[in-house]
Amino acid sequence: MSADKNTALIILAAGRGTRMNSELPKVLHPLGGVPLVVHAMDSAARAEPERTVIVAGHGAEAVSKSVREYNEDADIVLQEEQLGTGHAVMQARAALSGFDGNALVLFGDTPFISKETIDKLLTARENHDVVLLGMDCADPKRYGRLVTDGESLERVVEYKDAAPHEKRITLCNGGIVAADASLLFELLDQVSNDNASGEYYLPDVVFLARQRGLSAGYVICAEEETQGINTRSDLAIAEKLFQDMKRAEIMENGVTLAAPETVFFSYDTVIGRDSVIEPNVIFGPGVTVESDAQIRAFSHLEGCHVSRGAQVGPYARLRPGAELSEFTRIGNFVEVKNAQIHEGAKVNHLSYIGDAEIGAGSNIGAGTITCNYDGVMKHKTTIGERAFIGSNTMLVAPVTVGDEAMTASGSVITSDVEAGALAVARARQDVKPGLARRLMDKLKAIKAKKG
Repeated sequence: MSADKNTALIILAAGRGTRMNSELPKVLHPLGGVPLVVHAMDSAARAEPERTVIVAGHGAEAVSKSVREYNEDADIVLQEEQLGTGHAVMQARAALSGFDGNALVLFGDTPFISKETIDKLLTARENHDVVLLGMDCADPKRYGRLVTDGESLERVVEYKDAAPHEKRITLCNGGIVAADASLLFELLDQVSNDNASGEYYLPDVVFLARQRGLSAGYVICAEEETQGINTRSDLAIAEKLFQDMKRAEIMENGVTLAAPETVFFSYDTVIGRDSVIEPNVIFGPGVTVESDAQIRAFSHLEGCHVSRGAQVGPYARLRPGAELSEFTRIGNFVEVKNAQIHEGAKVNHLSYIGDAEIGAGSNIGAGTITCNYDGVMKHKTTIGERAFIGSNTMLVAPVTVGDEAMTASGSVITSDVEAGALAVARARQDVKPGLARRLMDKLKAIKAKKG
């Protein structure tokens, strides 16, 4: 019985989540920008599971699709009837046929189990055949109770089935189980549904193991780690807890948050040391910010990479595929999507840069738009190094502007501009003296007649 043995991860994700009042399966509701079930998968990442089995039920197709975006090798098995946690684990039996190692059972709606707790559970397997996660609760509520004898675990009694003296126990069931995979399924074969709920309880394997003369142990974690998500209110509480934890982690890593409570992170946000994040910034999934960058107030970033020394915002939006090289500047009300902005280039004001490549040292004037979509397909705009794009330029892709070229303000560029050239693409101004007054007088007279 070694913590070094191969591990199979079984995640229970079949519940409908009725109290969420949602068509979306409960385990797919997002926390920190990713589904709850992904947090459960990550909790066990340190164990380097050889196999991952997701027990799905309600919305199984959607759960399968989402899970495989993060782990394409995961096995998805179906629990057609929800008959308890023990019954759910049994659905993984065929998928783990012939597997030799530990089975670790987690819940898809319990996102805060720490990697350290997982380590403790697997280490405890060195001394026990079955290990259960427990928590010492100030208010035990309706949790199942752990009945212990010193360091050994005798059995778990569900609240509905507990005697009055057992309800006074404050060591409660955290639900997670680690055991030899073959043994776990053998024990589950013997689990009965003769209880107040008529369900097959996973923790009953503890009592059955002890009846066979096997050892059972427990590991204690903080109650906060076992917080499950059953309602929208639970989800909101969990999001606040996640954000507080992420903010603390980010600041511990040497990042300045001017107003931490106003900054929102995703599960996978990475920010380098000595970067500064101003108030009211939102990080969607897939964002990496290197050291010494500045993300100014009211900016929104997702699926992008910001290199060292870059400055973003205020009021900027970086969308998926935005790649900012070192010392670039993206300013007020600028949106960048699927575009490379090379070293030292600037897009400072009121611009949209999509499906584009901007060369090093180039300056993009206010109001510039890369017209990348023809109604069917996207097209690329390429701008060379040290180019100057005049304000309010429309770049109709596909189009290329060469190194050190310029476009005149207000131009609509539909053809390539060679290096060093100036492109002027706007109609000649024609002034009609007095026409504005005459036209306005005519319009006012028409309005007066209409009353």
